Amino acid sequence: MKLIKRCAPDVNRWFATHRPGDLFTELDRFLDNSWGILPVGDRTPRVSAFIPAVDFLENDDNYVVKAELPGLQKQDIAVSLQDDILTISGERKEEKTSKEDSPKYTERYYGRFERTINLPSTVDSEKVKADYADGVLTVTLSKSEAVKPKQIAIAG
Repeated sequence: MKLIKRCAPDVNRWFATHRPGDLFTELDRFLDNSWGILPVGDRTPRVSAFIPAVDFLENDDNYVVKAELPGLQKQDIAVSLQDDILTISGERKEEKTSKEDSPKYTERYYGRFERTINLPSTVDSEKVKADYADGVLTVTLSKSEAVKPKQIAIAG
C-alpha cells in the first residue's frame, strides 16, 4: 500500500487571479452586451441609446444642472421646464462616410436622447438660464424667494 500525501488547494493563487468582485463585473459586462448593443453589419456592435451624464448641484440661490453633450451643436439641443420637470433633449446625428471610409467598428452614440429631472417646486420658472460651452450644457434655475435662507437679526 502506498500513501499519497494530500495537498491542500492553493487558494491564494486562485484569489490572485479571480478577485471576489469579478463575478459581478463579468455579469454587468454580459448584460450590457446583451441589451445595450445592437448588431450592425456583420460584426459591428452599435450602442443603442445615448444617455448624457448629468450633475445636479445646489447652492443658496440656485439649482444648477450640468449635462455632458460632447460633439453636439447648440441648435441640436432643447431645454424645457414644465410643472417642475426639467427636460433636456436633442439629437446626435451620425456622420456620413464615403464608400472608401465604411466603418468596420463603431461605438459612438447617435440618435435622439432625452433626460428629465424632477425639480423641487421651489424653482422660479421666470429666472432660468442655459449656457452651452465645450460640450457641457449648464442650466441655472433660480430658487424662489420663499425658500432662500434669510438672516434674522436677534433683538436684545
